[in-house]
Amino acid sequence: MAERSKLQNVLGSSLDLQSARSRANRAALLELLAVMRAEEDTIRLGGGPKAAAAQHAKKRLTVRERLRLLLDEGANLFELGLWAAHDMYSEYGGAPGAGVVTGLGRVSGRLCMIIANDATVKAGAFFPMTAKKVLRAQTIALENRIPTLYLVDSAGVFLPLQEDVFPDTDDFGRVFRNNAVMSSLGIPQITAIMGMCVAGGAYLPVMTDTVLMTEGSGLFLAGPSLVQAAIGQRTGPEELGGATMHAEISGTVDFKEPDDQHCIARLRSLVGKIGERRTASSAAEAYNRIEYDAVRDAPRYPAEDLYALLNPAPGASNIYEMREVIARIVDRSEFDEYKADFGRTVLCGYARIAGRAVGIVANQKTNQNQTVAMGPQAGAKRIEVGGVIYTEGAQKAARFIMDCNQNLVPLIFLHDVNGFMVGKDAEWSGIIRAGAKMVSAVSTSVVPKIAIIVGGSFGAGHYAMCGKAYDPRFLFAWPTARYAVMSGASAAGTLAEVRAKQVERGGKVLTDEERSALYDEIKATYDAQADPRYGAARLWIDAIIDPAKTRDVLITALEACSLNPDVPHFNPGVLQT
Repeated sequence: MAERSKLQNVLGSSLDLQSARSRANRAALLELLAVMRAEEDTIRLGGGPKAAAAQHAKKRLTVRERLRLLLDEGANLFELGLWAAHDMYSEYGGAPGAGVVTGLGRVSGRLCMIIANDATVKAGAFFPMTAKKVLRAQTIALENRIPTLYLVDSAGVFLPLQEDVFPDTDDFGRVFRNNAVMSSLGIPQITAIMGMCVAGGAYLPVMTDTVLMTEGSGLFLAGPSLVQAAIGQRTGPEELGGATMHAEISGTVDFKEPDDQHCIARLRSLVGKIGERRTASSAAEAYNRIEYDAVRDAPRYPAEDLYALLNPAPGASNIYEMREVIARIVDRSEFDEYKADFGRTVLCGYARIAGRAVGIVANQKTNQNQTVAMGPQAGAKRIEVGGVIYTEGAQKAARFIMDCNQNLVPLIFLHDVNGFMVGKDAEWSGIIRAGAKMVSAVSTSVVPKIAIIVGGSFGAGHYAMCGKAYDPRFLFAWPTARYAVMSGASAAGTLAEVRAKQVERGGKVLTDEERSALYDEIKATYDAQADPRYGAARLWIDAIIDPAKTRDVLITALEACSLNPDVPHFNPGVLQT
C-alpha cells in the first residue's frame, strides 16, 4: 500500500520579535496589563479592609475567603464580570465588582458556575448592575448546562435605585425565573446562606434544589423592623428567620451548619455526589473531541509572542497577520483553511483546541490583493484593506458558518474588524445582500459560539462577527480591544464637524485652534467609551483577558460548552442569494 501523504496544514510564523515595532508593542502592552492588573486587585478588595473586618466581627468569612475554601486545591476561579460597575455609582461610593463575584471554578472535580455575594460592598445589596451580572452568569450556566452554586450574603435590593433593579425583564425578578427554568432543565443548583437573605432575595435559595444555612444567618421576606412597621409584631431575627427556625420549624433549610467553614465543606461534599446527564453514554459529547496531550499537542510558538502584535494605544494603526494569533492558540498550530484564496480579508478554517474541533472565523489585518468578481470593476485587480469585510469575505464566512452548524463544530470568532466595505463597487457587488447573509448565518447558528475581541470591533462588523447581541456563549476581549460604532478618530471627525456647524449657525466662526480643541475633546470621550474596561463595566464583555492566556481561556470555555449535549435543529431560514 502506498504511503499516505502528510497533510500540510501547520501554520508558519514570520513574526520578528526583535524588530523595533514588536519591542515597542510588547513594552506598551505589558505596561497596560500591569495597570489593569492593579485595578483588578483593587476591585477584588471589595469594600476594603474596614468592611472585611466588620465581616470577620460577625464571625463570617469574606467572599474571597469563602471561594478559596470552596474551590479544589490548586484550582483558580475563572472570574467573569470582574469589571462590572467599574467607575459607576460614584454618588453612592461605588460598587466594586457590582458587589457579587461570578465565575467558573472546579469544585469536587466538577466545573461549576459560582455566584457569590460580596457583603463588604453595601452589605451585598443588589445594584442594577448586580442583577445584570447575576443574570449573565445564570445565562451562561443555562446555555451550557453548568451546575450552579450560590453563596448568599445580601441585604437585598439597593433601595435608592430600586426603580432600576425591580421591574424589567432583565432586572432582579428574572433571577428567580431563571432558577425555575434551570431546574426544569435539570441543571443542579445549590445555595449556601452565610449571612443575610432578605426580602425578594429570600426566594432565590428556595427556588434552588438544595439549601444550606449557617447559624447566625437570616432568611426572611421582611426583617424584624419591617415586620414591626407592617403588622406591629415584635420579634427577634433568630426567631423570625434564623437557621434553627428554618431547620426545625419551617423546614425550609436542608442542612444547618455551625459556620462558614463547615457549610462550605458540606457544599463540596454535595457537589461531589452530583451525577452527569449524557445522551448516549458516559463519554458521549455532541461535538468532536479526540485524545489530547498538553505537551505533545501544544502550539508550536510561545503564547507570549502575542504581546508583540498590537500597539494598544487608542487609534493605533495595527496591521498584522491574524494567522500569527491562530498559530498560538490551536493544537500543534494546525489550521485547515477554508477557501484560502477567496475573500481574503476574512479567514475561515478548522482546527482543534485541547482536542476539541472548532471552526474559526477571523478578520485578516494585512491588506490583500484580490481580483474583483463583480460590479463596475469586475476582472480588475485591487487592494483590499485588512480588517474590512468585502462581499466575497462575507459570502465565504456565511457558508463556512453554515457548514460548521451542519457538522456540529463550535465556532470561535476573532475580531479586529472596521466594518463592511462601502462605495459604488461594494454596492454593485451586493455587499448589503452578502452582509445580511453572514449576519443571518450567525443569528441562526445553533452550535456554541465564542467571540474574542482582539483589536477593533466596529459597527455592523461587530454584529457579523457574533457580537453580544448574537448570543455568543462567551465574549472576551484583549486589553487592545476597541468596541464602538466607529473608531474614535472617525467619530470625532464627524461629530466635531456637526458641532462646529451648529456653533456657526449661531453666528460664531470657530478658529482652527477651537476646531482642534473640539476634535480632541470629542475623541478623548469616544476613546474612553471604546476602552474594553468601559464595555466590561456594563457587562458587554465577560472578561478582559491576557492575550497570552487566550488558549487557556478557550479551553475552559469549550469545556463549559461541551456540558450541554443538546443541539437544536439548524434552520438558517431565508438567505439573500
